[in-house]
Amino acid sequence: MKITIHRGTGQIGGCVTEYENNGWRLFVDYGEQLPGASTHDEPLEIEGLTKGDVSKSALLLTHYHGDHIGRIPDLPKTLPIYMGRIARDIQMYASEHLSSVNEGHARIAERLKQAIVFNPGEQFTFGDFNIMPTNLDHSAFDAYAFRIEADGLAVFHTGDFRTHGFRSGKLSILIQKYIGKVDYVVCEGTNVARQGINQPEHELQKDFEQAFKENKYNIVYLSSTNIDRLFGIYKAAQKAGRPFYVDCYQKHIMDIVAQSNGLWSKARLYKYGTIEPTALFDSGNSFNINQKFIDYTSDKGYVLIARASQKFDDLIARLPGEHKQRYLSMWKGYVDEKCAAFNPDLARAVGNDYRYMHTSGHCDMQSLAELLELVSPCAVIPMHTDNPDAFAKLFCDRWPVIMLNDGESINPIDSQYYDTIEVKIYAVKQPSDDIKEINNEHNLQWWSLDERCIGHFSNSICALFALKHIIYAPNRIVGYGVEWNLGYKPITYREYNPDFTLNAVYRYGGHAPMEPLYQEPCRFKAGDKALTIDFPNGIVMPCEVIGPVTKEKMTERDGSEFFSFGTLKEFLEHYPEPTMLTALWDWLWDSVIIRPLVNLECSGEVMKSEELVQRIYLFPYREFEV
Repeated sequence: MKITIHRGTGQIGGCVTEYENNGWRLFVDYGEQLPGASTHDEPLEIEGLTKGDVSKSALLLTHYHGDHIGRIPDLPKTLPIYMGRIARDIQMYASEHLSSVNEGHARIAERLKQAIVFNPGEQFTFGDFNIMPTNLDHSAFDAYAFRIEADGLAVFHTGDFRTHGFRSGKLSILIQKYIGKVDYVVCEGTNVARQGINQPEHELQKDFEQAFKENKYNIVYLSSTNIDRLFGIYKAAQKAGRPFYVDCYQKHIMDIVAQSNGLWSKARLYKYGTIEPTALFDSGNSFNINQKFIDYTSDKGYVLIARASQKFDDLIARLPGEHKQRYLSMWKGYVDEKCAAFNPDLARAVGNDYRYMHTSGHCDMQSLAELLELVSPCAVIPMHTDNPDAFAKLFCDRWPVIMLNDGESINPIDSQYYDTIEVKIYAVKQPSDDIKEINNEHNLQWWSLDERCIGHFSNSICALFALKHIIYAPNRIVGYGVEWNLGYKPITYREYNPDFTLNAVYRYGGHAPMEPLYQEPCRFKAGDKALTIDFPNGIVMPCEVIGPVTKEKMTERDGSEFFSFGTLKEFLEHYPEPTMLTALWDWLWDSVIIRPLVNLECSGEVMKSEELVQRIYLFPYREFEV
């Protein structure tokens, strides 16, 4: 599977991701860039999406925000687009409502008429791909993450999500049931630069309830499609005893959710109480209110959901209340003159004496870490973030982070293929409790091995590209490996130092006695101090190099007569049936004799004064602070 981030590796919004397998292409999101984006908001030239043959292509939409769907009218009409059913209905109505003043919305509405809808938890296929849509909490209702699987590889594409919303309580259950363990996570990092934990949506609702009790006349500005916030404020107004007013457009959007039979819309939050939200009568350019309405709201107070427009300004001026408390319940950047997204109409409408009551539609980083623990990926690929370096710094000590630039790809394949190149990371971690230190005369450090497989690849170019775009535990790295195997047989192993310089190479053939590479020179000479990786015991330890392997030492190592044969031919004359040892014969002869500088007991066995280790797994000595 080829994974490409066409846009979004260094910005929030406007992201486009591609998954390709055997000529089938699955794209996720195609939206507008947010104001202030570093690149111009021009249509991308992407084969199989915006140009060329789209007969084996499809587009998945995670949710209806403009930075995820805003450019879909530019796409070929023959390209299938998949979207959640309720999300499609909400956006269709919103775009139809706005189409008279915005041609772009008219085109979006027209394009969405052709959308293929899916339901949460119901897997569907497209070409080589199996797609499991999972409904996650976000400030857009009916937002989705996807498990995308093809040819034995599974990727979790998170989309935009949060863990502090009304619908977040069952997140771990949903992930375990519908996503499970995956190979890679392509993941949003919107809030990576923001510290702390986000306020839960239910706490914000309680704050609104208290504010409505303390203030009789209330005007709230929020996004018309932030469904959870909208219903939360409606419920808060009910509990505070304040009449709740919206315009007909807003009421219809609430009705779409309240009257649907979707997974989450059955919850009590999205059901109307004894008194439904009141839709104000709209006569075109103004709202019609009479003296009876003025007297009623003067007595009972009100909560009005408003938008920045002259029509609402005129209404608010006519409403009772010498002091009308205004609230901003959306991102503060919209009223900040220094921000590229500054909206002067909204800033004027809310004024200066407003209360800021808002919580993010995106997860905090602690919650993201908890999510990653659930799916246990080989590596994480960040996107939808304006600070990928901060993302890597925050997470790279726990998961390998693959840092792509826009337009770059990784091409992993399933590990079950017979002929693969594996990319590995070797790092150190705190010594395991089941390893006992017997003697450490010079008080040297030793560690348990932290070995990570980043993936399997079909060729060395793809493997090296992935390797050189990985950030993982830079203060704990011993080295890296790019290792080509044919079944059990090692063919070519290249081991790299932490700075990606070549440490050692193994190539199959010629390492047994009487063969040209017998006792192949090591980069370390006798007496040198080095680090060695003991894979069977999972240890990284200091050692002194004694010298190259000998026939006697190999026989002693194995405890049998296997290695008394000088060549593989002689061995096969006595053991004609293929065995694991047959495949590893040459590999095992490419060893070095070392003296461990610490004496350890592993699995009940104490290390010998001299041990054999693979030549290529000797690395320059260094110490670590773990």
